[in-house]
Amino acid sequence: MTGAGQVAGPLAGIRIIDLSQIVSGPMATTILADQGADVIKVESPGGDPVRRMGPAKGDLSAMFIAVNRGKQGLSIDVKSGGGRAILERLIAGADVVVDNFRPGTMDRLGFGHDRCRALNPRLIYAAITGFGTDGPYANIRVYDPVVQAVSGIAATQIDGAGRASLVRTLVADKVTAVTMAQAITAALFHRERTGEGQRVDVAMLDAAMAFNWPEGMYNHSFRDDPPPPYPEYGALARLWPCADGQVAIGMMQDIEFIALARSLGRDDLAGDTRFHSVGGRMAHREEWAPAIAAEIAARTKDELMAGFIREGAVGGRVNGCAEAADDPQVVHNRIVVAIDHGSAGRVDNARPPARFSATPAAVAGPAPHLGEHGTAVLMALGYDADAIAAFLAAGAVFGIEG
Repeated sequence: MTGAGQVAGPLAGIRIIDLSQIVSGPMATTILADQGADVIKVESPGGDPVRRMGPAKGDLSAMFIAVNRGKQGLSIDVKSGGGRAILERLIAGADVVVDNFRPGTMDRLGFGHDRCRALNPRLIYAAITGFGTDGPYANIRVYDPVVQAVSGIAATQIDGAGRASLVRTLVADKVTAVTMAQAITAALFHRERTGEGQRVDVAMLDAAMAFNWPEGMYNHSFRDDPPPPYPEYGALARLWPCADGQVAIGMMQDIEFIALARSLGRDDLAGDTRFHSVGGRMAHREEWAPAIAAEIAARTKDELMAGFIREGAVGGRVNGCAEAADDPQVVHNRIVVAIDHGSAGRVDNARPPARFSATPAAVAGPAPHLGEHGTAVLMALGYDADAIAAFLAAGAVFGIEG
């Protein structure tokens, strides 16, 4: 929805029916909503479980808002005759349908791929599953930690005892969302050129393994005459204590080690040619690392950042979650924006990260209360007031006043 004076986003005019819940599907469609798509979130009478996860005001949790902003809300009982009729009409006029249920669920509801394509041959039918549409694990219910475990992501997070651990964020859900959003736009581009709709499947396991592969699996990639194993990437990374917290640094390139040493006033280390290669730095680590650690430990984060900026070194302060929004670069980039949610007040979110020069993306608007836009959506589908009242009376539609 584009207000007066706003330039339409790149996906303006695309209508998406979002049947998904939790994070992976909703986040994918929110990315597309921010890019201008018209997204209708269809929920069961009980609502998306994420509405009740974490801090909330009424039926709007902070997590729900973040992955459902800018959508219209419709709540129907798709197992009822009226609910099925409404969903049929929604699908017939849509460009994309998204679900993230277990394999076979949509078929059992009467809205599998074949049925939806019969209703709308140009439809992009986008399905997210945990492990895929078939195979030995297809019937297992899946959440993010399970995919982290099976994909190898947890194995890259080794603790001091050598045990795997979880990334403490929904990394598998979110990389699946980004993967699906990109795949949907690719399918829409193909349809624009050919007129052909298609099915798009993204398994969380597939997305997570592809995401983890470049560095997480580099010791397991050469099949033929593999070279000697290299230290695991995660073992090469650490945070460095400083006078008032921690910082992250990097020195993959020789010039970066030199800049780091100079930022700490250690021109002697910067000029030592033994450290001017990755191999040299690894072989002589005990001759430079303790000195670098001591220099970092003696300085505050502000002092260190001033040196990193001056020399162009690789470095950044470790921000707590409550501090990140106030980081000078975050403020400069205007990443955090406030969304007015009426009686729930303003809610901070991160703006869309991609910047388009001709078709700007923007936060599409607030997240919907359960069924908030039911009347408007049904009227746009051609139902009159009497029909809407009948749906309400029959228990086919929820969340709107009769």
